[in-house]
Amino acid sequence: MGSVKAYQQGWTLRRRVVALLGVVLVLLLGLAAAEAAVAAKNRQNIDAVLLKTGPLRVQAQELMSVLLDQETAVRGYAVNGDRNDLRPYQEGVRREQDLIGSIRNLSAGYPDVRRQLDAVERQTAQWRGQVAEPVIATTERSGPAAGQALITDQTRQQFDGIRASITTLQDEVLTVRQETAARVNTTSNTLVVLLIIAALVVAVAGTVMLLSLDRILIRPLAGLVSQVREVAEGDYQHHIEGSGPPEFRRLADDIDLMRQKIAQELDEVRQARERIEWVNSQLQKQAEELTRSNRDLEQFAYVASHDLQEPLRKVASFCQLLQRRYAGQLDERADQYIAFAVDGAQRMQRLINDLLAFSRIGRLTTGFTEVDLNKVMGDVAGQTEAARQYADAELTWDEMPTIRGEEPLLTNLLANLVSNSVKFRRPDVTPKVHVSARLVDGEWEISCRDNGIGIEPEFADKIFVIFQRLHSKDAYPGTGIGLAIVKKIVEYHGGRVWVDTGAEEGTTIRFTLPALEADVEAARAAEQAERAEAAEQAEAADPVEGPTGDGTSTGESADAAPPEVAPQPDGPVREESPARADGHGTNGGMKETVG
Repeated sequence: MGSVKAYQQGWTLRRRVVALLGVVLVLLLGLAAAEAAVAAKNRQNIDAVLLKTGPLRVQAQELMSVLLDQETAVRGYAVNGDRNDLRPYQEGVRREQDLIGSIRNLSAGYPDVRRQLDAVERQTAQWRGQVAEPVIATTERSGPAAGQALITDQTRQQFDGIRASITTLQDEVLTVRQETAARVNTTSNTLVVLLIIAALVVAVAGTVMLLSLDRILIRPLAGLVSQVREVAEGDYQHHIEGSGPPEFRRLADDIDLMRQKIAQELDEVRQARERIEWVNSQLQKQAEELTRSNRDLEQFAYVASHDLQEPLRKVASFCQLLQRRYAGQLDERADQYIAFAVDGAQRMQRLINDLLAFSRIGRLTTGFTEVDLNKVMGDVAGQTEAARQYADAELTWDEMPTIRGEEPLLTNLLANLVSNSVKFRRPDVTPKVHVSARLVDGEWEISCRDNGIGIEPEFADKIFVIFQRLHSKDAYPGTGIGLAIVKKIVEYHGGRVWVDTGAEEGTTIRFTLPALEADVEAARAAEQAERAEAAEQAEAADPVEGPTGDGTSTGESADAAPPEVAPQPDGPVREESPARADGHGTNGGMKETVG
């Protein structure tokens, strides 16, 4: 009864968590509603700038041009008396009516613009009735001289008044556009403030959640675990008392009942249990360490792919938006600061993506299959085509074997090696990268050789350590994780990787991969066949035997054509011109030739 009463006292853990989450949810929903309203208003203002005030400015300018065409056509007709000169006037009148109707529709909601438009329409109608139409009629009836007599300084001043009214109309449209743009800026700033407030709410809620969990969950649980551990270590007389939420107190009471029963039943086997517990404790520590390590790795992968990426994308997006919108409008130092922020965000994104790729190697697996490395090299050539075209690099490879592994990881492995070879090139030498393979002691030893800047022997091991760089990022871009990924992929496939410090030029990186049993057997059979063939040729070349019936000695058989031997992995390659490269995987005029 006492434990039930303790269980009923206070809020349960679920109730507390639900209450906290409910408050946070209400706040976030309120902020979301406010953000939606502000965003809708912002969209409305942007539409007004783009779809109303912008066309209004263009059509006001076109209206000015149309009226000028009418005035010019009337004066031209008054001078020449040619009816063809009135065609721009007639077309201008029709276009004027269309423009006035369009401007009237677009200016709905802008009374000042519409009022000025009415004034322009009245003035143009008055000018047309008092000047244009009388001049046209007089010219038709009495000739050009009579028509010119009607065009006076007063009529010109009347048309100048129309020009001034249209200029005022344009100024009104510009004022409306500026006011709308200011409202866009205000709503945008308000939206940013709301987003910041939402982020603060999430941060504060997370902090409160952590503190609450520490107080109502972690500490009571840690105390309970500590007491249970004391009992597990042999102190069966230790009374377990619970604290915190009612669930924990009830659980502590249940555990204490269990302790009492265990103490009664296991007194006679205490010594044996202590020995077993010591062994189990060691195994438990190792299992917990392994579980913790895997959990940390999974948490890292989750954070890198979700929690870190989202705010970083937001920072990069807003920095790029600032860069595009205000480039050239601020001083040079501000543009430089914005460029620094954009570059830093982009580099951080690349770094997170590389770390995520590094952590996934060996965890997210599709299983080993037989992989043709010739096809892999073709894929690598396609992936590195842009970099090789930029550096005018040449990629060649020998006949490659088929091994068991994961094709995406092997493609990533060789693409990293080829990309590094192209990146670390000498500025005055055409980059050349060659990939070859040979069978050594049941393993395929694959080499990637280039003619680049090379690696000093003392740094041969350092380059495979994650984030270890031998050069500054300004000299050679990158995150310093590529060769660490190479090493992890090779070790995941059961091989090893190293730098050949004896290379005379450039860098040669070698790694091993287990060979298929069929390749090993074929190599062993070929070696035995070569030995037998060599023994037969040695016997045929023995000088003890006399000449043959046709007058030639048996030793001359050594001059005959030797039997066909499979090409050696390190043998020469066929390099073909771009014109003949269609059959051998040439990309962009660069040699990618299979030997």
